[in-house]
Amino acid sequence: MSEAQLPLPQPDALTESFWQACRRGILEVQSCSACGHDFLPPGPCCPRCWSTGLSARAVSGRGRVFSFVVYRRTYHPGMPAPYVVALIELDEGPRLISNVVGCAPEEVAIDMPVQVRFEAAGEFSLPRFAPAAVDGGDA
Repeated sequence: MSEAQLPLPQPDALTESFWQACRRGILEVQSCSACGHDFLPPGPCCPRCWSTGLSARAVSGRGRVFSFVVYRRTYHPGMPAPYVVALIELDEGPRLISNVVGCAPEEVAIDMPVQVRFEAAGEFSLPRFAPAAVDGGDA
């Protein structure tokens, strides 16, 4: 199956800057200038205080698996099973849905440290997450 067969994002006025940052290898969240809340997905106003004073902020791309599911059935020809869909909680707080790659589905666990890895798909760079190296270990 080729990458061109993947279902790709359909950017709009609210999400275009997120996808442009991904193309540059940067993971961004929206940040509210009124209350400081960082959030995803991008929206027209802050979900906490309703302010429209928003800006994009680059984040580390580090986080943890908050929840996940392993798909063992192929629902789309561009995404052959098995694959992991996970809710990733970024170190900065926001959560996003993505895939965990770079390890067997059986290795994924709640609280597993992950790091963003951008993967080319058509004209997009998709933010996916791979197991992160744990600091302080014997390498």
